[in-house]
Amino acid sequence: MAKQDTPPERYQVGFISSLDARTAIAQSLMLRYKAMTDDLGGSVSLSYAQRCLAERALFIEFWIQRQEQALATGSEFDAGKWTQAVNSLQGILSKLGLERRQRDIGDLADYLALVNGKTA
Repeated sequence: MAKQDTPPERYQVGFISSLDARTAIAQSLMLRYKAMTDDLGGSVSLSYAQRCLAERALFIEFWIQRQEQALATGSEFDAGKWTQAVNSLQGILSKLGLERRQRDIGDLADYLALVNGKTA
């Protein structure tokens, strides 16, 4: 199956992994997913539900940005849909938490592996 250049118009589970990792959009979304999950203590410490919410939050954030670009360029813009999306994003982020959490790094060997970019 060919990888997509851009996210789908409607949310699909696993949409980030369906993107062509060579594209700037995919790289940006992957970095954002990592940043979000790192802020929550690392993706390995998150529940399935938290990972689902993180992916959905990123999709909504991307959609909001597309809408704001449309507004800036004079293209079609629906303020009601934009407001609904912003409120949905706020709800998801509130559920996930807005504060950074410490990552459980285990013992010294685990920490050294983490610092050196290896999985423990």
